[in-house]
Amino acid sequence: MKLKTIEVNGATYAAVQDGKPVYVDEAGKEIAFDAPHTIGTITRLNGEAKAHREAKEAAEGRLKAFEGIEDAEAARKAMETVRNLDQGQLVTAGKVQEIRDAAAKAAREQVEAVAMASAEQIAKLEGERNGLQSALYEEKIGGSFSRSKFVAEKVAIPPTFLQAQFGKHFAVENGKIIAKDHAGNPIYSRAKPGEVADFDEALEHLIAADPYRDSILKGTNSSGSGARPSNGNGGARTYTRAEFDKLPPAQQSAAMVAVRKGEASLVD
Repeated sequence: MKLKTIEVNGATYAAVQDGKPVYVDEAGKEIAFDAPHTIGTITRLNGEAKAHREAKEAAEGRLKAFEGIEDAEAARKAMETVRNLDQGQLVTAGKVQEIRDAAAKAAREQVEAVAMASAEQIAKLEGERNGLQSALYEEKIGGSFSRSKFVAEKVAIPPTFLQAQFGKHFAVENGKIIAKDHAGNPIYSRAKPGEVADFDEALEHLIAADPYRDSILKGTNSSGSGARPSNGNGGARTYTRAEFDKLPPAQQSAAMVAVRKGEASLVD
């Protein structure tokens, strides 16, 4: 899904409905994303997956007590025979082994059935959880790029392309956005020492460390309107978001380098 945006006084912002950011799916349908509800659902699915794993492990533990028992029906018949024996009669070693084998087989079949059902349920729950986590990431990270005051006021390229370049440095941990630098270290706030930087401050830090920052920021190596020069090449390539998404990763990186050098441009 793609975040729906609106332009106000030349700045791009996320569209909001009932306090929720609005996304547009592949069919063009608009959907308001409820982040708190999504986080709650992810927590519930994680709990259910854990319960199924514990049940599977417990069933497998019970199976070990019946190792060697193969045929449940034979085990039941053997136990019935034992109950009907006179007190003085002895069960032969062969009959004892037959009973063991039957009981073990029955127990193993039951545990395997439980384990298979649990594995299928775990896979289903984890799939649902991963889908919700992906949607939550897109709302949190993608929405932050679109709603950022710093991006709207200081950045010369569209938020979607900015996210393609710097989005990998942001992650959602316990519902909060955490940014990391190129070395993988958390980015801390200069304004609030000891605390991690908020989204705008972290993004500003990442752009400042980028060798092509002058082509990313407005009013730097450009005219007063924020437009990037084409180095005299009137035929500079312009990429749309759809065209950029279809490019292989290597060509996407090359396109971003060209944009930073003013040899290409990006439009939503």
